[in-house]
Amino acid sequence: ASTRRRAMSLSLEYPHSRKQDTMDNLEKQLICPICLEIFTKPVVILPCQHNLCRKCASNPYLASRGSTVTSGGRFRCPSCRHEVVLDRHGVYGLQRNLLVENIIDMYKQESSRCGSGSKPEPAVCKAEGPMCEQHTEERINIYCVTCATPTCSLCKVFGAHKDCQVAPLNTIYDSQKTELTDCISMLVGNNDRIQGIISQLEESCRTVEENGRRQKSRICETFDHLYALLEERKREMSLLINAEQDEKLNYIRGLRRRYSDHLEAMAKIVETGIRTMEEPEMAIFLQVCQAADQSDCPSQTRIAEGSNTSHLEKLERGYENMDHFTTSFTKERQALLSIDFIKGT
Repeated sequence: ASTRRRAMSLSLEYPHSRKQDTMDNLEKQLICPICLEIFTKPVVILPCQHNLCRKCASNPYLASRGSTVTSGGRFRCPSCRHEVVLDRHGVYGLQRNLLVENIIDMYKQESSRCGSGSKPEPAVCKAEGPMCEQHTEERINIYCVTCATPTCSLCKVFGAHKDCQVAPLNTIYDSQKTELTDCISMLVGNNDRIQGIISQLEESCRTVEENGRRQKSRICETFDHLYALLEERKREMSLLINAEQDEKLNYIRGLRRRYSDHLEAMAKIVETGIRTMEEPEMAIFLQVCQAADQSDCPSQTRIAEGSNTSHLEKLERGYENMDHFTTSFTKERQALLSIDFIKGT
């Protein structure tokens, strides 16, 4: 009978023990690798198929340098170190793992139904903590508030912290973790604001560059018009000089032709006169000198007419001068040097 009761007891205890082991193994699979607690909703699934709490995935210390996990960027999975590239939605663009969330709900319901009456202990509490440096066989299990350092119970009773104020390790852990979480949230929000300012500054740079290009184009167009006006005025003034130059050249060349014709006629008379003077016969000499029908007759009348050049025009003094076309650009130069942008616009 005793053997039968013992066998029945073992048969009753074995399923319960096996079920508890299953629950413990399941709990280990539901632990976030960052906060070391059971996943909290919503749970996000990474491209490498590992899971994170969304609040842990939003931790800015996961982000690679120069990026942010809340508005794009990249970070490495804490489980496998696989690089995760985020889009502009950041961690909010990652897909939720509804299956894991449902398993967590069922796990919590089963734990409550089994009469645990309390939230399952986080795996971090079951994990072995660091050992005390002074008491190598004691684990660090309290926090010295006075010295602001974790320590062990023996240090409080016999060691360097016996006169210090201490507190439970989990109490300080919870308070500092909450404080750090708040600081991180504040930094994340501040980083988002700074990123917005940077985006505005970059847009301002692009606007300044575009406005500068547009205004330089307008200035170049204005100066091109001014160059065109100067070229047109130069052409008109050059035409005036050319017109008077041609007029004076034509007049001087005509006057030169008339003097050349007169000189040629007088040369013929001189030549005829020389031949007449060589005539030995006096009668013939006198006949030649008195011939009135010959234009080159070396008579005194013809010689007197040839010596008189009063009927020929003479070039006025300074006629060839062109100095009246001199220009002065002093005022225009000052006006050009004073060109500037319109003030007060």
